[in-house]
Amino acid sequence: MTSFITTTTTVALFLLLLYTTATATTLYFDVTALKAIKAAINPSTIPSYSCLASWNFTSDPCSNPHVTHFLCGLSCSGNRVTQLTFDRAGYVGTLSPLVSKLTQLITIDVSDNKLSGPIPTALFSLPNLQTLNLRSNSFSGTIPPAISNLKSIQALDISHNSLSGSLPDTSSLLTLTRLDLSFNKLAGPIPKLPKNLIELAIKSNSLSGSLPKPSFNELTQLEVVELSDNSFTGVIPGWFLLQPSLQQVNLANNGFTGIEISKPINSNLIAVDVGYNKIVGYLSVNLSAYPMLSSLSLRYNKLYGPIPPEFSQKATLKRLFLDGNYLSGLPPKEFFSGKSSVSGSLGDNCLKNCPISSQLCLKSQKPSSVCQQAYGGKGKPKS
Repeated sequence: MTSFITTTTTVALFLLLLYTTATATTLYFDVTALKAIKAAINPSTIPSYSCLASWNFTSDPCSNPHVTHFLCGLSCSGNRVTQLTFDRAGYVGTLSPLVSKLTQLITIDVSDNKLSGPIPTALFSLPNLQTLNLRSNSFSGTIPPAISNLKSIQALDISHNSLSGSLPDTSSLLTLTRLDLSFNKLAGPIPKLPKNLIELAIKSNSLSGSLPKPSFNELTQLEVVELSDNSFTGVIPGWFLLQPSLQQVNLANNGFTGIEISKPINSNLIAVDVGYNKIVGYLSVNLSAYPMLSSLSLRYNKLYGPIPPEFSQKATLKRLFLDGNYLSGLPPKEFFSGKSSVSGSLGDNCLKNCPISSQLCLKSQKPSSVCQQAYGGKGKPKS
């Protein structure tokens, strides 16, 4: 008899636990926030097959199983919403400031939709947020200074929007490792950056000024820098390419007028693109001393003088673009010996006897009159 009672009690407790798990009631504030988030989207842009279409508040958002309602678009832990992840359904509307009520959010991803208006400042009060992805929408206005309150943030992507104003101060975000603000309308200089950054992308904006050392001072883990298509000027300083973890650098399409190349020590640099600038000078042999360098572009600058033979002898170098300069003399013969696997272009320079049978020389050289003018008719570049 006792055994029967014990067994019955165990079964009853199991069924109660199962029922409680299946009908866990989402915190009231979270439900209120989810309702506001859906209400901020134009109903006519919510397709019947989309995640938001399944948000029917006649059932509980965090209850399991999700058979007909809340099929996607959010995740929960217990009775709290921890992830807000819109599908790429072309939702039109705004991001409700009541998103800040979802205080247990770890991830927000509303990328590749058509959300507009300013980024709500309240968003940056979320204490546990680690990933924020607003990529490819139509957010406008400035990036609120309150962004510095995201003390748990690790990845921040607000690229491909219409944001303007200056870059925010993110130096206090010590957990931030990936920052992408590319393809906006941001202007001004680069402020001090978070010291634990691994990837930095702010290409296709209107940033200006030089590359300030204090902004990059403590970035010992920085691997990728994308600053192309801006309005930077001055000289690319020697310390920049010597950052200890740096692997990829893209500074193309700016207004740099010079580049300092120091000989590296234990560099991890793999790819460098500083094409389409206004860099004047000779091609530094020190670039060939970077032990892992595989891709180099200095195309369409104002480089003079010969191509150092060390570039043609470098086994790691696979892509080399030097076209559109005023390089002179004979190109290193090793490029054409059959032993080199380098692709790219040496065209549109002032080189002599660049073999037309080589794909490196497919683009013809500059007319001799242009080269004579560039060198002042004396074999040396004009000062």
